[in-house]
Amino acid sequence: MRNTLNLLLTATFLAVPVFAGALTLQVDDLKSNPEAVAKNAAVVAHITACRSPEKTAVTATAEGIVNGKRQTLPLRVVNLSEPGAFAVTHEWPRESIWTVKMIATNPDYKDFATSVVIPIQNDMARPATSRVFYHAPAAEEVNSVLKQATL
Repeated sequence: MRNTLNLLLTATFLAVPVFAGALTLQVDDLKSNPEAVAKNAAVVAHITACRSPEKTAVTATAEGIVNGKRQTLPLRVVNLSEPGAFAVTHEWPRESIWTVKMIATNPDYKDFATSVVIPIQNDMARPATSRVFYHAPAAEEVNSVLKQATL
């Protein structure tokens, strides 16, 4: 028991520096951001970055299945007035199954990327069922979220 506790405490102390100052991307409730609502955003998110947050770049794509074929559409990311807050406008067809994939990168974090894939159901983003990744998501990871959106 004592060895297990020591191992757990050691692992915790080793993990803390890994996450301290990490670059993260989090989807927010659209209704809680009046500026995003005024800009007709479909998704709103924010980043956290202790080092040089102004250098963070966020990209977004709509990933969907239309008539049985996989499609990817680039989306416009709008900087909001709150530092580190971003909105994505609705630029994908209203029919079919879609997700919004957002990826944040920052040169101070070298090759690290953080991302989120948000399912769109009934033409509305569902942040509660979004998936967070600490890398740019692979096609099969996006497909998994798309599959979940069809259930």
